[in-house]
Parts: sequence; C-alpha cells; structure tokens
Amino acid sequence: MIKTNINNLVIQSVQGKIHHPMAVYPYRIDTEGQANVLPATGGITYNVKIGDPAFGWVGDHIEPGVSIRNEDKGENGALNLLACIGNEAKVITGEAKGAKGYVTGIHGGIDHVIVYFKEEDLDKMVVDDKILIKAHGQGLKLLDYPEIKVMSLDPNLFCKIGIKETSDGKIEVPVVAEVPAYLMGSGIGTSTSFKGDYDIMTSDKEVVKKYGLDKLKFGDLVLLRDCDNTYGRGYLKGAVSIGVIVHSDCIKMGHGPGVTIIMTSKKSLIKGVKNSNANIGNYLDII
Repeated sequence: MIKTNINNLVIQSVQGKIHHPMAVYPYRIDTEGQANVLPATGGITYNVKIGDPAFGWVGDHIEPGVSIRNEDKGENGALNLLACIGNEAKVITGEAKGAKGYVTGIHGGIDHVIVYFKEEDLDKMVVDDKILIKAHGQGLKLLDYPEIKVMSLDPNLFCKIGIKETSDGKIEVPVVAEVPAYLMGSGIGTSTSFKGDYDIMTSDKEVVKKYGLDKLKFGDLVLLRDCDNTYGRGYLKGAVSIGVIVHSDCIKMGHGPGVTIIMTSKKSLIKGVKNSNANIGNYLDII
C-alpha cells in the first residue's frame, strides 16, 4: 500500500452558490470563423452527466451537473483552490437542502467548481442555492515518492483508483487515454495547477481520433505525456501528469475537453495503464 500523509490532512469548509449562465456577448466563434449561439458554462445542466461523452454536445465548455462560485474574488479563489475532486458536497439552502453529491472538477477562466448531484436533487435546485463542500486533499503527499506531486484530489478517492507501485520505483495509474503535449492548449502558462484546468485542443480531428480522444467521457482519467504541472502548466520532456476530464469539447480555437490535474512529476515516475473503466464516476459509484 502506498504510504501517504492522509492522517495529517485538514478538512475544511468551503462554500459557493449555483452560478447563473452568462452571455455578455451572444456569439462564440468556431475554428472556421463562424458565429454560433450556444449554451455554455454555468447553471444546472440537467442532461449532461459524469460518464457521458465529452464530445457531440451542441454547446461550448459544457459543465456536467452543477456549477458553483462566489462573487467575492478571495472567497472564490479559496473555493477553487481548496475544493478537490471527490470531495463531499451538500446543499444547504432551498428545496434540495440536505442533498449530497461530489466535486467532479475545477474549471479555470470562469472559475467554477463543478459538482455532481442525483437527478431527483437537480430538479429541486435553483440558481443561487448554496452548496457546502468538505475541502479535503490539498497537501496530500506520497511519502516514498517525493518527486510526485498530488493535487486537487480527495484522499478517499485516491485510495479507490487502484494505483500500484512497481519494482523500478514508479507508480502505475489506470487511464483511459494518453495525450501528447502538443495537443494541450488553453491554460498553458498558468502559474499554478492547484486549481482550474487546461484544454486538449481538438481542431485536428484526425489526430484526436488517432489517440482515441474522441471517445473521452466526463470523469475519465487521462495521462498527459511530457507535461509538467509542478509549478504551473508547461512542456517538459519526460514529465508526466494525470488529470480528469471536467468539461466538454469546445468550438473555439485552442480549446477542447478540460483536464483538471490530480498528479504530476517532472520525471517519468508515473506509468499509465490503459483501462476503459478509469473514470471517477466508477470509483465514486455514481455511474
């Protein structure tokens, strides 16, 4: 069993409210220069869920389930920084008060935390309902692998993924697909990977299909080859990162399915093992 510092981690409350979708400007320009009017981020998305395809939706940057944030920048910064994928979430106001779900992603730029709830609970929820999260996971360390950084991942979910140690001092993580560094786009150069996400560029359909990325689903684990997310996001030969697909494909140039990073190493200390069931929805038993 991989040794960690789980028993020393702090569990702390963070909170946000369901954020109304925004449309200051009606059009979104696709890679062919065409103007489109489409649903996008925010609100309650009723028919897009963890385990569903990340491609094919008539929308842009679609977030499955519930999107929350705070208007105060400092409070929203803490929500996005401290909430971790797999954290328990609870509705604390409105008709759905008491309903429980899980954090499934952190979306940079719009600065949303994305949360899963059951269908019957979604029908009772409204914009501005408040959601409390038991933030647990930032600071998680693998004690025998100091060069591997873990981030934005609930420690209980970490234990369910089935990560294994190898005889050559590395770890094996189940993943659905591997992504080459040259496909990583929007979000490159961000100063921290401990919140938000960055996108797999999908304008080259042949390359996307070559790597099997057109089959990705919300919640899938992916390996990013030659991608260093230790102190920001960038290219480094030999680096490896593991992330979770958190929002849908996009029509905009340089964008595509969003990846929230949960693990990274500057050296090739993380091996990906192909597994079509490597999805947080399976580990959380919500699909």
